[in-house]
Amino acid sequence: MPFDVGPAGALVATARRSPRHIQSDIFNGMNPTRLIRDAAGLTQQELAERAETSQATIAAYEGGHKSPTWRTVERLAQAADVELVVQCVPPLTREDRRSLALHQAIVERLEQDPEAALARARASVLRMHALHPAARPLLDEWRLFLRRPLASLIAVILDPSQRGRDLRQVTPFTGVLSARERANVYRRFGEAWRERVATTQEAS
Repeated sequence: MPFDVGPAGALVATARRSPRHIQSDIFNGMNPTRLIRDAAGLTQQELAERAETSQATIAAYEGGHKSPTWRTVERLAQAADVELVVQCVPPLTREDRRSLALHQAIVERLEQDPEAALARARASVLRMHALHPAARPLLDEWRLFLRRPLASLIAVILDPSQRGRDLRQVTPFTGVLSARERANVYRRFGEAWRERVATTQEAS
């Protein structure tokens, strides 16, 4: 059967030999093949060679053109020396998912230009700390997280737990994307959400 952990599930890919890990809500996040590859720090070709498959197959899994079974996902994880864990978390609301969609776009920018994104986020934390005293406990956590290795920080940014949701409410990363880029993220999310609701209604 195709891989799917449901709307309240989260997949965590953890490299056995390092603390690097990435987690994501499946509806809004990266697919399991990409999670595995990112956690292991491999290219598509490198993962394909380790799993004795083709780069085109890995690309098809990541692009959503093919859907791997759970057994295939486990085989890819083993080949990459990565452990997979499925977490059960409280159901994500529409606003939770919308926030995750925004932060996944932020993560992409963070991976493209980490120095610029981190500098902007650190400046934002200091500014928010002065302007919003009630949010200081969460902002203090962000100040610590911003000192972590990139993969560990990404795990916090995309954390589907209640703590992750609370942290995203006072995110220091909003300014990393332009107003137009944020609007495009929200537009794509709205389209995907409406399609998801329509599919659910048709199935009921």
